[in-house]
Amino acid sequence: MSSTPSTPAATSVRELAEFLWEQSPGHFDGALSKILVSAATTPGARFLDFRISTYAPKAYVQSHVHPNKEQIYFFLEGEGLLELGTEKKVVRPQQFAFIPPHLPHALHNTGNGQLVFMVITTLTERG
Repeated sequence: MSSTPSTPAATSVRELAEFLWEQSPGHFDGALSKILVSAATTPGARFLDFRISTYAPKAYVQSHVHPNKEQIYFFLEGEGLLELGTEKKVVRPQQFAFIPPHLPHALHNTGNGQLVFMVITTLTERG
């Protein structure tokens, strides 16, 4: 029984400076992201979204849920307040948060400088 080898996904090496900062819906007061990998922007990517975000002091994303996505926030600089359901957690560099589907979450920059973090999102339902 022979199997057909799968075609590898396209690969790419890119530079952060190639990407523009965007303010997505539900993000306010200087909550910006560079979408580095996504199905819409990266050939071969189907289930993954990878971005770097920077929030100015006072910037935030309003509370929202993702019914079919898992997320990881990895904090690089600054400090903020992450709301996970009814819990509120102070976040700082070298911390990360796993956000499962259906969990309401919001993030506020409560510090004096930029809050910088990576966001990794993947679909939980493929197809």
